[in-house]
Amino acid sequence: MLLSMRMLLMFLHFMLAGVLGVLLGMCRPFNPDNSRLCARLYAWPSRWILGYRLKTEVGPLMDKPQSCVVIANHQSNYDLFVFGNVVPRRTVCIGKKSLKWVPLFGQLFWLAGNVLIDRGNAQKARKSMLTTTRTLQEKDTSIWVFPEGTRNLGKTLLPFKKGAFQMAITAGVPIVPVCVSTYSRHLQLNRWHSADILIRSLPAIPTAGLTLDDIPHLMELCHTQMRECIESMDRELLSPQNRHLPPLAKGNSTVSNPNL
Repeated sequence: MLLSMRMLLMFLHFMLAGVLGVLLGMCRPFNPDNSRLCARLYAWPSRWILGYRLKTEVGPLMDKPQSCVVIANHQSNYDLFVFGNVVPRRTVCIGKKSLKWVPLFGQLFWLAGNVLIDRGNAQKARKSMLTTTRTLQEKDTSIWVFPEGTRNLGKTLLPFKKGAFQMAITAGVPIVPVCVSTYSRHLQLNRWHSADILIRSLPAIPTAGLTLDDIPHLMELCHTQMRECIESMDRELLSPQNRHLPPLAKGNSTVSNPNL
């Protein structure tokens, strides 16, 4: 019964947030800060609907350089509602082209200034990546990327694709890793308290002076740091003293400079 009620509320919330997001996008189309505002529209109500408790430690993300590449692990479709709590100012996302066919969300995603990649067309994909690189260099905007390229379903962190790292090196901007604890396999939506979730960002990794030949090493460095961070957060959540995180009110979280 609780699960059915939550799914109904999430559907209604998804549609309403989509309508509000499209209206926002029409009022100020392609503004790079639309993504943050739309992310909050999806994330804040969902914390109550889904019943999860969230703790965030994202000082390096909120204090990030003006332009950077943000990389995060990708577990499930619920990432929109979880990571939406911490998207910083002037940060757009890279998504697959098929997202534009999702009713309301696709139009919102486009109007919010996010980048749609046609993975089936290598030439168009390269063109989109070049445009994104110029955005990093010239428009005081950051890019949020899921470097695994697909959902890992709460299992081991998948190998990274090189696109995000190529963009960062070419644009000469740092990389800021953001990790969420393994929640998708433990989310119990038929219980009032469905899950405890941690989000933690790591210090920025500079790319100044690196060349494209350094991509494999950079990918391995980021992958190792993120895997260790996720494992550490999972261990914390399993410890008895952290079994039930206190719910965080706005302004009462561990976020440094939350830019809400």
